[in-house]
Amino acid sequence: MGMQDAAAVVGVGATRYYKRGQSLPQTPLELAGTAMLAALADAGLTVDDVDGLALYSMGLGGDTSLFAQVMGIPEVRFTATLTGGGGGSAGSVGLAAAAIHAGMATTVVSLMTLQQAASRFGTSYAPRGRPGAQYSAPPSPEKDFTSPSGLMGPGQMFAVLAMRHMHEYGTRREHFAEVAISTRANAIRRETSLMTAPLTLDDYFNARMIAEPLCLYDFCLECDGAVAVVTTSLERARDLRHPPVRIRASAHGGHGRWGQAITWMNMPDEYFASSGHRPVAQRLWAMAGMTAADVDVALLYDHFSPMVILQLEDYGFCPIGEGGPFVADGNIRHGTGTVPVNTHGGNLSEAYIIGMTHVKEAVEQLRGTAVNQVDGAEVALVTGGPASIPTSALLLTR
Repeated sequence: MGMQDAAAVVGVGATRYYKRGQSLPQTPLELAGTAMLAALADAGLTVDDVDGLALYSMGLGGDTSLFAQVMGIPEVRFTATLTGGGGGSAGSVGLAAAAIHAGMATTVVSLMTLQQAASRFGTSYAPRGRPGAQYSAPPSPEKDFTSPSGLMGPGQMFAVLAMRHMHEYGTRREHFAEVAISTRANAIRRETSLMTAPLTLDDYFNARMIAEPLCLYDFCLECDGAVAVVTTSLERARDLRHPPVRIRASAHGGHGRWGQAITWMNMPDEYFASSGHRPVAQRLWAMAGMTAADVDVALLYDHFSPMVILQLEDYGFCPIGEGGPFVADGNIRHGTGTVPVNTHGGNLSEAYIIGMTHVKEAVEQLRGTAVNQVDGAEVALVTGGPASIPTSALLLTR
């Protein structure tokens, strides 16, 4: 029997979402524990049921063994962490499903904890001089090739991919604006959103430029918080609190030459102006026996607005190079579009917990309890990245 439909998501939970640094004096461990307990309560389970942790990036914001000890998990039978950063968000739930399918665990928690205080000295718990931001990047020989060109952070690096797409296909900033504006419109209706003021086209074009062609509203938020997801076997899920949300397929990885992606710029031209998801998408659809046409709602990783357009192309919602006109025609709008995208407000406007809010929204959509509910939603696509390998994808069904 294949992994398809062997496991299901049965619980989702989160802390409050905070602007960067405002979660103090809580610790990352406290945030992680709060989110996990909320997800277990949502499922009708307890800590005694947990025997696995499937993580990505910084995951717990601390030490796995300490987390298991403090939370009182009776026995840990499975732990694993995907390499890379936000590209592993969707894949971490696929990792949980694989562990359950292999019989290595029965109930697996995937979670992301993010606390980006400028300093945790005094009111918190880090010694003087230690950076609080979890993404502080040390120098390296590889960065010596890119830093002199001004490619210091993800914003500048993704701007290069966006500019290449504009050059190759005629994509315009108006197309990026449509992603930002439609995402904000979704966020406004949610109590959890950090950004609730309407965003207009004038607002977008009057915003300061940060890394041409990306302006302020093309960038995701910088936040603190945690989100947890509980996965168990489909058989067990049928007896729990909510109807199971089946894990139909999951894939992660990418072209080898994509590699470090934006931090190295060594990709062949055929997929330089892409999201890096193309091979992952192909494997996902083959595993599921489905196509983009079957998707009712798409939760696409949106750390930068152009990357939503590139993912729409790589997953087959529109032809390569036509993502700009596709969004301009209103196709990603909730209520009127052919494939509503980021109905929760995404990383751009609800909160940036490195992609795990997208999984939570997908589960709520398939339960029929989402704030911006898509009528009759039965299939949800969730992605992690664009980022360095691995990017990842998750296909959930009702």
